[in-house]
Amino acid sequence: MKNLKIVLIISLFIYLPIQSGAWSLLGHRIVGEIAESYLTPQAKKTIMEILGNESMAITSNWPDFIKSDPAYKYLDSWHYINFDDGFTEQSMNAYLKQDTATDAYTKINFLVKELKNKQLPKDKKLLYLRLLIHIVGDVHQPLHTGRLSDLGGNKVKVLWFNEPTNLHSVWDEKLIDEQKLSYTEYTKNINHTTAAQRAAWQKAHVSEWLFESYSISHKIYDEIKQPDQKLSYRYNFDHIQTVNEQLLKGGVRLAGLLNAIFSNS
Repeated sequence: MKNLKIVLIISLFIYLPIQSGAWSLLGHRIVGEIAESYLTPQAKKTIMEILGNESMAITSNWPDFIKSDPAYKYLDSWHYINFDDGFTEQSMNAYLKQDTATDAYTKINFLVKELKNKQLPKDKKLLYLRLLIHIVGDVHQPLHTGRLSDLGGNKVKVLWFNEPTNLHSVWDEKLIDEQKLSYTEYTKNINHTTAAQRAAWQKAHVSEWLFESYSISHKIYDEIKQPDQKLSYRYNFDHIQTVNEQLLKGGVRLAGLLNAIFSNS
């Protein structure tokens, strides 16, 4: 009977429709590592005081690890924001101005505001910094702005080479893992930007980040023509540059936010 209960619990988690975390363990670490390379001295000092011996790369995975703790269940919807089809940049901006839901957009704004509060307790600073590092990475994974109807591609079944998976997982981890690099090797490979690029990316509002990801997500959806479509070498070739640019933008923009938050700490 005990074994039967264990099987039933495992089955529940396998079939429960959830929206999985954006970017893999490696992806989030890449974003954190890139961001850390563009911090101002003041921001870096303050962040080190908050994180202690933990780097931004390593702390970036905490919000996914903590999902195993029911006490943090309330954070699940902070990782993404779903959009229906048909949004233009103008209509999305209008929608976001009225957005009061618990989602990645409202929570990025909340976390930025809270972290600017110099009276914020130390435990809250640590929690909110970890969440901001993670969620900024999240929204640069295009399917974290995907459709609610398929949970951001989680219900879109595909084959990665011959392995059954879903479209969300391909963009979370399969494409990144296929490069066979550590997060530090990956970062060194893609972290090449000009001052002009960084300035332009950091100038963009969060709503612009979301529309970029949303636009990419619909190109991703449009390429899936049938259930269990096989994706392999050609898919990797066609999309890895987009993955790399989104990781890079995520890191650069995260650095911009943190520099602004902690500029006068």
